Amino acid sequence: MWKNNNYAMPEHPFQKFLARLPFGRLANTPPAVAVVRLSGVIGRVGAWRGGLSLGGLAPALERAFRLWNLKAVALAINSPGGSPVQSALIAGRICALAAEHDVPVIAFAEDIAASGGYWLACAADEIYADANSIVGSIGVMSGGFGFVDLLKRIGVERRLHVAGERKTLLDPFLEKKPEDVARLAAIQRDIHESFKAAVRARRGSRLKAPEDELFSGEFWTGRRALELGLIDGLGDMRSTLRARFGDNVRLKPVMGRSRWWPRRIGFARADADPIDVIDHALAAVEERLWWGRFGL
Repeated sequence: MWKNNNYAMPEHPFQKFLARLPFGRLANTPPAVAVVRLSGVIGRVGAWRGGLSLGGLAPALERAFRLWNLKAVALAINSPGGSPVQSALIAGRICALAAEHDVPVIAFAEDIAASGGYWLACAADEIYADANSIVGSIGVMSGGFGFVDLLKRIGVERRLHVAGERKTLLDPFLEKKPEDVARLAAIQRDIHESFKAAVRARRGSRLKAPEDELFSGEFWTGRRALELGLIDGLGDMRSTLRARFGDNVRLKPVMGRSRWWPRRIGFARADADPIDVIDHALAAVEERLWWGRFGL
């Protein structure tokens, strides 16, 4: 974990070389901070709509840590969570790149950095938020629907043939079984332990409340999160980075490659396949539910 709060980065070898040349003033370019935006639900949302994933973010992260005269990488986080796997993979890659390039990472929570969004924030050496940001929700949730009574009401018979007695685990068209619920709860506990371990490893002694409170799945405002030790300060990205690196610091957004094909299917086409339209609608509802959990 980065220890030096002054962020005195070692001089780049090429800068030393330029400094010896007549045009050495080029070596004295303003300090740069790469800005990587992590916005949206984490993981796959719908068949055609992708959320945040390591595959989509990896090129941008690689470029962010290779900018000239780089002093830090800033993460602009606005996420209600999502896939714990992708949360862990993205956070792990950020930590690995930071260690490889010896560059500090600073996270800024915008509207929300909760659940997997907070997992991403913990990849940073320091976390800042607005006083009214939503932070926390260190827990695991699974959701779904049951359609057993609906099938009976409309006279539809469910026909399912499997090999393996546990293959129908929590099938929404079958009666809920206590042993299935217990199995899901065990999986959730395992994932929750991984989440808690990540928070402990990154926040350490900065945590200021009992674990049964911090890891209950509750979420707080940024002001309360600061009191609990979940973040390091209150402030916006521009003001905080200018105070840290000087008024001439350059904030350089590093974007991922945009995908052209989602705009050419679904609602973007007058002759869209009805299945595509339905999938887009369901994906929009699913994403809306993620944000709605936090009143946003």
